[in-house]
Amino acid sequence: MPHFANPLLRHIIIKSPFDSIKRKKCLQYLKTLRTLQYDGFKTVYFGETDIPESLITGEDFSDGYFMRSPTWYIVHAGGSQGWVPWKYRIFLRDELCVRQEKNLFFEFCDVARKAYGRCAIVVKDGRRQDEMRPMKNKESQAQAHVPSVINLTSIVCCPEVAKSCGHELLSLPSPYNYLNPLDSAWSSLKWFIINNRKDFCLQSIDSACEYQYILLSSLISKGIERINPSKWRMLTNKVRRWENYYLGKFS
Repeated sequence: MPHFANPLLRHIIIKSPFDSIKRKKCLQYLKTLRTLQYDGFKTVYFGETDIPESLITGEDFSDGYFMRSPTWYIVHAGGSQGWVPWKYRIFLRDELCVRQEKNLFFEFCDVARKAYGRCAIVVKDGRRQDEMRPMKNKESQAQAHVPSVINLTSIVCCPEVAKSCGHELLSLPSPYNYLNPLDSAWSSLKWFIINNRKDFCLQSIDSACEYQYILLSSLISKGIERINPSKWRMLTNKVRRWENYYLGKFS
């Protein structure tokens, strides 16, 4: 008679040998962030999101033909007080444009200093999981929250640049990306684009062809405006509850 495994055992979570390291890094990040907050640093989340051109145009590639289309990257920052009063940037990235902006992060840090004073600038860790290595000693463990240069797709974030403006740059460990409310803000922006892109299209017809123009800048700006300070407070409060939970669980 065949033996059937217990159905409850079918969903066993396989733990990685790096799980304990990830938890320690998350705890170190949270403790460092709390210390900075108690010292008067404002928390600002800085990052980018990708907007595929197909998301903007609504084109459907489900016919099986693969067409590599450009991707737009939006760089912005926000926190409990709403979007940072800094002019966000939109970059077009394809195989013809791979250059990163190195001076833009200083511009952002300078604006954040004038608006909020000292800030704890949180950026998601861009390193791949296979690049994570076990810590060799307690000293390296204590310094886990200090990032090296963080390379986003379009911008280079450097801790020395942040310090020159009185800020601290923190790297959010990648397994805990949901501790960054910016991800939820980007998700809301993308849904706004999907639901409202037709309202930002213009049609032009000449004697031979028909053209469609999309007011991309207006579409993005309107979507960002819809994520108001009230919604930002809701997102950051949710992250704060998760942080308190992990501080209580991992400590």
